[in-house]
Amino acid sequence: MNPVITFGEMMLRLSTPNYERFSQSNCFNVHYGGGESNVAVSLANFGVSVEFVTRFPKNDLADAAFLELRKRGVGTQNIIRGGERLGIYFLETGAVARASNVIYDRMNSSFSEVKPGMFNWDSIFEKASWFHWTGISPAVSQSAADTCLEAIIAAKEHGITISTDLNYRKKLWKYGTVSNEIMEELTKYCDIILGNEEDAKKHFNIHPEDVDVRDAQSVDAIRYQSVCRQLKQRFPNAKKIITTLRGSTNANYNTWSGILYNGKDFYTAPVYKITDIVDRVGSGDSFMAGLIYGLMTWPEDDEKALHFATAASCLKHTIHGDANLVSIDEVNKLMLGDQSGRVSR
Repeated sequence: MNPVITFGEMMLRLSTPNYERFSQSNCFNVHYGGGESNVAVSLANFGVSVEFVTRFPKNDLADAAFLELRKRGVGTQNIIRGGERLGIYFLETGAVARASNVIYDRMNSSFSEVKPGMFNWDSIFEKASWFHWTGISPAVSQSAADTCLEAIIAAKEHGITISTDLNYRKKLWKYGTVSNEIMEELTKYCDIILGNEEDAKKHFNIHPEDVDVRDAQSVDAIRYQSVCRQLKQRFPNAKKIITTLRGSTNANYNTWSGILYNGKDFYTAPVYKITDIVDRVGSGDSFMAGLIYGLMTWPEDDEKALHFATAASCLKHTIHGDANLVSIDEVNKLMLGDQSGRVSR
């Protein structure tokens, strides 16, 4: 199988332990992650050949991130070195009615200073079958947005599938532009578009019809089909539009599902009740990885691909760190209805 290519920033994650607040904690748990690298790790874990493209500085923290990718089976031959620092983000995990909080420290990171011409995209895409990017990368800096567009155009010229997770991050769009001015141009080339109702609203001013978005506890898949239809109308080249559906009772108890629209049919995934969330960061990335795996494995069965993605990302909520470290067998077991969590002996 020809490799999947993902492009973006991998960061050092520092999170407070045991639900502590930043003001309480005197230590941090260390993980490495980022939207596109999380997708790469998940895919490698499913046995997919995958390459992660990024820019790292030349220091020990970047070396540790590099080794984390290698340990998980992700290809690193297209990582270039340069710049002064690895991006960092701090995570304060919420509980019950208190939401989680993220603080970014990625200004002037090595990745934020990438520029068109730094990567040999023709070589990178020569044998590739799929290219994935997210709305996080163009939010980091104008030069990162320009490089992302360069990569997308090259991928299109090579005739490979292009996917995006729209991933709106209001804390990142700070460099003098609004997201829709850039995301419209980037997204129009995509074959597969994933996003939730907030992504569609913030990037493209698309709203679900007849939905009270203030009702966070329950999400009706039927009513959110309008988001998929409007995205398809805005981006007619897209073959599939997918929306994740998260209902939030509180920070520890969510429901999780998704819908897929292929321009003709709608498919809805089962609704999972996730009652004791361990770590929800990276759940969207795990959904995207499961979707890519599913669409590559069952190209004629959109429903099965959607079900695999939803089950995989449900399991991610039980894993500390950004990456989804579950097996295909574990995902299949959940898809078949086994939610018992009984010990495997």
